[in-house]
This record gives sequence, structure tokens and C-alpha cells, in this order.
Amino acid sequence: MDLNTATNMMQAAITSARANNQHIAICVTDSHGELLCFSRMDDASLQAGVLAQTKAYTAARERQTTRQLAKWAQETHKDMGYWNDAKFTGIAGGVPVFIDAKCVGAMGVSGLSEFEDEAVGIAAIEKCGFAIKVKLKETAV
Repeated sequence: MDLNTATNMMQAAITSARANNQHIAICVTDSHGELLCFSRMDDASLQAGVLAQTKAYTAARERQTTRQLAKWAQETHKDMGYWNDAKFTGIAGGVPVFIDAKCVGAMGVSGLSEFEDEAVGIAAIEKCGFAIKVKLKETAV
């Protein structure tokens, strides 16, 4: 994923949030979870900024949504320490980006409810013509 693509995805998320009078933080990473671009909208909390980055990092490293990871951890009775990576999170809102079944990066969104964060990320990724691995129902983990 290049910077132009990452910026377009981030802008799609910002446009969606503005249209709904929402305030979010957005992070887009490469396939290793390393930062490509980041933005925290006015009135989005500092914590939302931190979470957006950890969500994107986790989704890129694990090649699955952070919600899927949390579900697996819950089902197998693992806590997040299992991965031995303090930057991992199971909070929904991290979504990997795929081209031809290859993970090329991830987006993390934070500032709304977990499932709204995830929905904004999925919509932004799809608006830019990319695929996600799995769509999940908006139900609690």
C-alpha cells in the first residue's frame, strides 16, 4: 500500500464521520502494522488516537479484524498477553486491507462504539475499492 492509497482511505473515513457529525481518529498502516498515515479529528479524544493506531497495527499483524481476534481469544480462553505484544488489542475497529487475498495494510478507527468504528473502517476500505477478509454482524463478541 502506498501513501496515496492510505491517504484516500483515511479521507473516506473522515468524510463519512463528518457527514454524521462524528469525531474519530484514523490510522492506516502497511502490512507490518507500521504507520503510513494518521489523523485525529477535532474533538476526538487523545485515547481514540492511541486506539486507532493499535487497532490498525493488530489487524495488519494478524491479518484479521480486531473483533475476530477478540472472539478467538474469548473462545480459546486466551488473554491479549498471549501474543506477547503490548500493542495488540481486541477492541473492534481494526480492519485489514486485502488485494488478491494478500494483506497490504490495515485501517484502525476509534472514537465511536466499537462496532461503529469497524463499520466506518470497512466502508472506507470498500469505497476505495479494496477487499476485507470477513464481514461480521454488528453483535457483541
